[in-house]
Amino acid sequence: MATRVGQGRNSINLRRYNERLVLQVLRRVGPASKADLARRTNLANSAIGNIVQALENDGLVELKGRMLDGQRGQPATLLMLNPKGAFGVGVRLDRELIETVLTDFNGEILTCRVHRQLLPLPQDALKLVCRDIKDVLKVIPPRQRERLAGIGLAQPYNLGAWLNELGYAGKDFLPWDDYDFAAELSRATGIPVFSENDANAAVIAELFYGCGRRFDDFAYVFMGAVIGGGAVIAGECLLGASGNACDIAVMPVPSSTLPSARPNRAAWDILLSRASLNALERHLRHSGLHIGSNVAELEPYVAQRHPAVMEWLDDCVDALAPALRSIVCLLDVPVLVIDSDVDAGLIDCLMERLRNLLQQQAPEARSVPEFVRGTFGSDAGAVGAACLPMFFSYSPRAEILRGSVESIEADHAG
Repeated sequence: MATRVGQGRNSINLRRYNERLVLQVLRRVGPASKADLARRTNLANSAIGNIVQALENDGLVELKGRMLDGQRGQPATLLMLNPKGAFGVGVRLDRELIETVLTDFNGEILTCRVHRQLLPLPQDALKLVCRDIKDVLKVIPPRQRERLAGIGLAQPYNLGAWLNELGYAGKDFLPWDDYDFAAELSRATGIPVFSENDANAAVIAELFYGCGRRFDDFAYVFMGAVIGGGAVIAGECLLGASGNACDIAVMPVPSSTLPSARPNRAAWDILLSRASLNALERHLRHSGLHIGSNVAELEPYVAQRHPAVMEWLDDCVDALAPALRSIVCLLDVPVLVIDSDVDAGLIDCLMERLRNLLQQQAPEARSVPEFVRGTFGSDAGAVGAACLPMFFSYSPRAEILRGSVESIEADHAG
């Protein structure tokens, strides 16, 4: 039965939105006075006073001290986020990785558990993750357990797909495509689980705790075993109808000319075949180098600018630059954020080459976006997962003003 949303419900949503708007300002600018908050939110001083009081009562903000704000009278009281105001557990699943972290309200990792192994069957992974969650929660004193906002789950969509392109022929991940891990994890732990694909989770981490503190519009690229992408428009994560907006991994590109490239019978290949750490790993092995399954083993070769790394980099940038130009043309974003599971100079090198190539290819009267390093590196997926429950619980999303807060948050929780 439909429920009529009346003035009372609208006022509740507006109040909730304004509370989250104040939290966002504190997250972006750090300690601030009530006068600062009023100026930055365009809310009345009386409204700010009531909001701050409510947030203090909820333990989400705390006093930082006092400072003169240029006005006569008593020094202004500074407010800041309370790091212990909320906690999030993040679970990142990938084909060769299971990672569980605990973060505080500032996005700092308090503890983690990492298993670098081939992803087991869903039921076995569930037991492992439940054990890890129980372990990381021991870091929170019992009296603060009620401040756990929930569990975030980040995993690639369609784990059973692209196995040939990723070199997993003969290894079967198909059971994962029909298994609702978020629902089973919530049932096993009794804790709400907020689920997103790993790329969107990393984008949300950047929006909530990273460059989103400075920019409201940006596209995001993460160079992992598979290349991932996402976008933020007007401070909102762009998800798309199926949650796959900006899934650049499957954008069509010409086939690679590297001798290590997998045979491709089609006229076009997909971007992940050329612009991914999997493609780099494949080319290094083709060049006679011994590379294990841990992506960290790629870093020494990247750091020394091994000839095989530079060959792959040429091929990667040749495929990636047109994809980024397409994103910029479609979304009109002024910033491109680049991050990676591996660095050792790779991110800076990618940004420089991509910037130069986009400048060379820029159409008339079109500028090149600013390139910005990602904030979290190899922790992006796990931090993104951990911030999902806090993002959906404490961010001023426009949809809060359009409907019931409870139903909106239930849609994202398992």
